Amino acid sequence: MKNSQTLTLSKKKYTYNILDAFETEIEIVENMYNLPIEELFTMAARINKKRSFLFVSKVLGKHLPILPNKGLLTAALLAVRYIESVKGLHCEEKEELVSFFSKGGETYNHLPFVPNSIQPIVIGFAETATALGHAFFDCFYTAEFFHTTREEMREEKPNVTFEEEHSHATSHRCYIPNNMINNQREIILVDDEITTGKTALNIIQSIHANYPREEYTVVSILDWRSQENKDRFKQLEDELGIKIHVVSLVAGHVQIKQHKEIISQSSSGNDRKNKVEQSVEFLQLSSLFTPVPFSSKTNGNTTPYILETGRFGLGGYENSFDEKMSDAACYLEQKRTGEKTLCLGTGEFMYLPMQLASKMGSGVYYHSTTRSPIHVENRRGYGAQFGVTFPNPEDLTVTNFVYNIPPDYYDEIFIFFEREVELENLQPLLNELNRIGVQSIKIVFFSKS
Repeated sequence: MKNSQTLTLSKKKYTYNILDAFETEIEIVENMYNLPIEELFTMAARINKKRSFLFVSKVLGKHLPILPNKGLLTAALLAVRYIESVKGLHCEEKEELVSFFSKGGETYNHLPFVPNSIQPIVIGFAETATALGHAFFDCFYTAEFFHTTREEMREEKPNVTFEEEHSHATSHRCYIPNNMINNQREIILVDDEITTGKTALNIIQSIHANYPREEYTVVSILDWRSQENKDRFKQLEDELGIKIHVVSLVAGHVQIKQHKEIISQSSSGNDRKNKVEQSVEFLQLSSLFTPVPFSSKTNGNTTPYILETGRFGLGGYENSFDEKMSDAACYLEQKRTGEKTLCLGTGEFMYLPMQLASKMGSGVYYHSTTRSPIHVENRRGYGAQFGVTFPNPEDLTVTNFVYNIPPDYYDEIFIFFEREVELENLQPLLNELNRIGVQSIKIVFFSKS
């Protein structure tokens, strides 16, 4: 089977072959912690005319399963880079965190370490970086946090909106208390990867129009901006009279060469098989989490969202949050029946499932459903080897996908939903998982109607 992963040309240059249709040449110019590139990402082809390629993260927990602590550690390393490069401070935790990362992070305990004197507002980008942004925020004692959302609320209008032109779902909304953002504190924008930086500039302009301040920071795992892209950051700094810091773990240059069009395949990469006898159990965590008076405007689901996601704003570190998560994880661990378990977040609802997965014992992997359509092909090293497609149970008008669940691989899957949904809405997803041999499924709800 052909390897579509990498051909290493030197210590700093790599070439990725994407389904024999694209060739991606990457030159690494900054890697301060000497993180192995092959442990950070692979690549895939997007079904999207605006951007045809995708960096598939191996540490984010979106399209590929990860050990959950790997995702938490990645956010912590970004917090270290921020402390060092923006604040100019020595971070005592750096060596230990880099060591944890190199060893897989299984024994890592995600706790705050950023000094109390640093008090930014942290914003995570939906949907891919909601967990990364929240995990980054949880490294601070006194920051505040919210994440952008594609959801439209019935009861409230967003106070900040902006566009992500290359995305499959372009519009972002921010529903946050006015007093959280109406100040002069530094804003930190957290995303998984910067290709051009246009999305970050869009939100900075949108925020600055109504809530001007002097300092912004953009944090990402990967930074692939060209010099022209970097010049746009400088132009906006000069135009608005602001400072924009950029922090990443790895930075470099990318060139994409397209050799041919990719023809969509009818196969999902999964070996089809006869249906199995499927066990489905419903678990309720609503007594541990806080409902908020907001529900979706677009899909008829009136079940409230919950406060703890950060979609509507969160304050600094609280022991009560850790206690809730420990109680929930203990309950879920008792429900485990297999040795190899997948915890699957849904859409923007990524961080709480990732945190819980990190506390549910050994043999637990984590990733999430997504809106992003990707070409699926079972090639070694390719970023989407298997895939299932289904209507989002929380909004049947939106198509969702799960990638990289091999047939007969997991003993059980826990699927996490922020809000309770009807069984009939879940059935298409359950049918798809049945087709690939998933026999034991636990559906976990955090809010009920």
